[in-house]
Amino acid sequence: MKKVLMYSTAVCPYCVRAEALLKQRGVTEIEKIRIDLDPSQRDAMMQRTGRRTVPQIYIGDTHVGGYDDLAALDRAEKLVPMLG
Repeated sequence: MKKVLMYSTAVCPYCVRAEALLKQRGVTEIEKIRIDLDPSQRDAMMQRTGRRTVPQIYIGDTHVGGYDDLAALDRAEKLVPMLG
């Protein structure tokens, strides 16, 4: 299974939903970068993704986007193959 990285904050309901969906699809480990604890990580996330909202999710080297993007991939039955 590919590495999953998620930029998140402590009080983000979409981060919680994204994590739950990933776990339902078999992901056992998610590397979380808490941008609320380290403002420099927010800057790095914005530079890397071009977005300011969380979650921002990477599967392997592929930027998936936020929760809505992740859920759309799942509905299209592309999430599990992407997780590989």
